[in-house]
Amino acid sequence: MIRYKNFLSSGNVWSEIKLNEAPNTLVIGDNGAGKSTMLDALCFTLFNKPFRSITKKQLVNSVNQSKTVAEVIFSIGSQVYKVRRGIKPNIFEIEINGKLQNQDAAARDYQDYLEDSILKLNYTSFTQIVILGSSTFVPFMQLPAMKRREIIEDLLDIKIFSVMNVLVKEKMSSNRERLSDLNRDIESIKDKIKVRKILIDKMKEDKQSFEKDYKQKLLDTEKQIEQCNVSIERITSDISNKNELLVDWDNTKKKFNTLRDFSKTFRTKVDRVSKEVKFYETNEECPTCQQEIDKNFIEKKMDELTETKTRNEDAIGEAKKQIENLATSLEKYTNISNEITKNNAEVSKFNSDISALTQYKTTLLSNLQENSSKQSDVETEKAVVKELATQGMDREEKKKGLLSERSTLSYCSDLLRDSGVKTRIIKQYIPIMNKLINKYLASMDFFVDFEIDEEFNETIRPRHRDSFKYASFSEGEKMRIDLALLLTWRSIAKMKNSTNTNLLILDEVFDASLDSNGCEDFLKLLHDIGKDTNVFTISHKGDVLQDKFSNVIRFVKERNFSRVAV
Repeated sequence: MIRYKNFLSSGNVWSEIKLNEAPNTLVIGDNGAGKSTMLDALCFTLFNKPFRSITKKQLVNSVNQSKTVAEVIFSIGSQVYKVRRGIKPNIFEIEINGKLQNQDAAARDYQDYLEDSILKLNYTSFTQIVILGSSTFVPFMQLPAMKRREIIEDLLDIKIFSVMNVLVKEKMSSNRERLSDLNRDIESIKDKIKVRKILIDKMKEDKQSFEKDYKQKLLDTEKQIEQCNVSIERITSDISNKNELLVDWDNTKKKFNTLRDFSKTFRTKVDRVSKEVKFYETNEECPTCQQEIDKNFIEKKMDELTETKTRNEDAIGEAKKQIENLATSLEKYTNISNEITKNNAEVSKFNSDISALTQYKTTLLSNLQENSSKQSDVETEKAVVKELATQGMDREEKKKGLLSERSTLSYCSDLLRDSGVKTRIIKQYIPIMNKLINKYLASMDFFVDFEIDEEFNETIRPRHRDSFKYASFSEGEKMRIDLALLLTWRSIAKMKNSTNTNLLILDEVFDASLDSNGCEDFLKLLHDIGKDTNVFTISHKGDVLQDKFSNVIRFVKERNFSRVAV
């Protein structure tokens, strides 16, 4: 059930629509009566965004101006869910079997829980499976490749691999941190062992040579520290000078990216014009209506297209020159940046050397201050070295384990990325998808060979004609393709049991691009699928379609408020 009040043109009285009352329902009414409001209420309640291109602020009834509420009640198995969302005041509630769920979570997390754990659909996938609209609906074939892939992953229930990949990457990050800590410990132990061994050797020296040797070492260490400081000062000055050369780097990047985007835009325009030129070069009659195209019109059109193409190509050429100049500058800046990075590494090394030398100097001074006539306990120092060596071996064993873990995690990451197991699964379903698409197209008397590949690019081969893309067909043919795809995605979802919905809403499908034959074919198809599906069809053609549906809902508008007619 969908119910709402103070929503768009509906007033402060609940408008209720039962979604399981009949297998097929026709929704009719005059323009502005509120027919499509149910779509906005449904999408707003479930996904916090209306179906049409309107803002949330515009959803609030302009007369009452507050207490906008929409509710959707549905069941999944034995669980009954109620989602309630409102504006002025803001409301977002989820009930399961009449029990309100924890409200402490952030709204974003609460929404993620609704989409990932309950609906198992995001907004884009929902509109491709449940709703076919003529308003702001974007057909599957017009979506970018990334969105197409997301929808298919939802259908095939393989987004879990993406979640797993995130977890693997987190483990890889933790692994890198632990390895880094271990390497630091190992190097520290090595340094300590090195210092201890030096101490042991010096403790064995003769009393007289002891002081002489240590004093000389102290002088040498101080000299090395001084040399390191001089080197650091020199490199730091060089870094400062180089940084001054990078002042205009960001502006150059922005100019480069802007020009590159500009070039892409005009290249797209050139490609589009080229396609039009090719069309008029190869077609003497309209492929849709089969009427001959006037030659004068073709010549005039070709002249216009040629001029447009030349102008755009000139713009591309000019942009290319500027891009090449900026690329040279960026390369120069990159080289300077790399040099700065190298210089910083050198500074870090010198600082590390100073730290080690300072530590060593402290050790030397400490030993000089001791009673030089008394030999330290060499065996005690050897025991310390032995313990440090044991600690070092323990760290090395842990390092081997972490390296083995990293190798396993890297393999898992390769397997879980988009080009891994997900692509393999998608490839297995592509033949099934193509078979279903062509089946539904044939049921609407649209006989073509429709194929999509694992990148979801289409190839369409009409009989006795070359292959075409989706954009090449008429609006009526596109509508048939959109319908076939929607029904295919529903079949795949049901097959995978990832998303099995008995709701299908068609917004003004019969009012748009379908001809009379297409309408008849599609009505037959709706009745065939309506056995286990509740189909809602929104249309202006109530006088034509009313007797073809088992249930009719009429919206009326009285005193500027929409309601469901009783």
